[in-house]
Amino acid sequence: MNIVMISPGYPAEMAYFTRALAAVGATVIGLGDQPPSALPDVARDALAHYEQVTFTDEPAVLGALHGLAQHVSIDQIECLWEPYMILAARIRESFGLPGLTIEETVPFRDKERMKQKIDAAGIRTPWHASATTVAGVWEAAERVGYPLIIKPIAGAGSADTYRVDSAQELAEVLPLLRHIPEVSVEEFIDGEEFTYDTVCAGGSILFEHIMWYRPRPLQMKMHEWISPTSISLRDLTVPDLQAGREMGAAVIAALGFQTGFTHMEWYRKADGEAVFGEIGGRPPGARVVDLMNYATDGDLYVGWAEAVVHGRFSRQLERRFNSGCVFKRAQGVGRITHIEGLDKLLAEYGEHVVLVDLLPIGAPRRDWRAVLISDGMIIVRHPELQPVIEMTERFATDLQLYAG
Repeated sequence: MNIVMISPGYPAEMAYFTRALAAVGATVIGLGDQPPSALPDVARDALAHYEQVTFTDEPAVLGALHGLAQHVSIDQIECLWEPYMILAARIRESFGLPGLTIEETVPFRDKERMKQKIDAAGIRTPWHASATTVAGVWEAAERVGYPLIIKPIAGAGSADTYRVDSAQELAEVLPLLRHIPEVSVEEFIDGEEFTYDTVCAGGSILFEHIMWYRPRPLQMKMHEWISPTSISLRDLTVPDLQAGREMGAAVIAALGFQTGFTHMEWYRKADGEAVFGEIGGRPPGARVVDLMNYATDGDLYVGWAEAVVHGRFSRQLERRFNSGCVFKRAQGVGRITHIEGLDKLLAEYGEHVVLVDLLPIGAPRRDWRAVLISDGMIIVRHPELQPVIEMTERFATDLQLYAG
């Protein structure tokens, strides 16, 4: 099977998905805007051929692929990077290939269309409206009420997302959104936030995963001092998670998703009600697939590849651990000067620490507003949940990076 992988080397995780396709027997053709020399070795070594294109020039992209198709058959298109999912659907339609069509893809990219389809299926969503003008935002805010959330219609993560508690705050936020052509204005849901992630094949869920955000992503984005923490949960049978699992399966069915990764976010209110947040037809970012791998002692990169190439998993993955990830943000500006607390924490928890990936001394700080992984990360795991909560809290508070 000849598979075109869109953007096989960027973001960083794409290289591992590309390698996995080759590992399960596919012949992988890369389509990207990076020069071949800039591709990670992991991706380059997995590719049978690479076409460098400019993604914003769709006619040129289609022309390049139709030219290639004169020499080799193209059987499938895979894209796991959200900005180019519509392009992938357009290519599929141009070649008559299976997979998400443009019509099926749009609800995964347009948050208002997404919620309209979820509403039609009778699934609880926040009250929502879209707006393309300042006046439209004010009108939506009057209907939604405060507090509310305002965010791009076609965004990823919590970029350009704001909680607004009053008309005065809305007036302050609106100038920050001038570069966004269309926004979604939504009811703020007060509750804990989780993911519901799956690998599917033929409309069946082969693997499901729930991750608990501590604190909520919007709070992570607002305060630099926070060490964002996420915990991959081992036991998905606990009562508190059942409404979210049921909703997740219903959302996938409502959107007609068939094969690949999905990444959904949902809220659990204090009264137990589950409320839909949003969903992407892609894997979660920020190294969450690695977190899944540490939780299962498996390989979800290969699992995804098996699903899209063969329609099955070769072996069932077992959730053996709760695994927790802590992202660290250095204090100060400039380059990393020193790290405190790591040796003590490793002495206490070393057998449960499976990854330490911090910026080295002398490296420049990353922009914490733009990059969730910030200045590095720690991953811990344990079969029981409480020790993972304790360890992640300790690494969040007692491990410090300094820059100057």
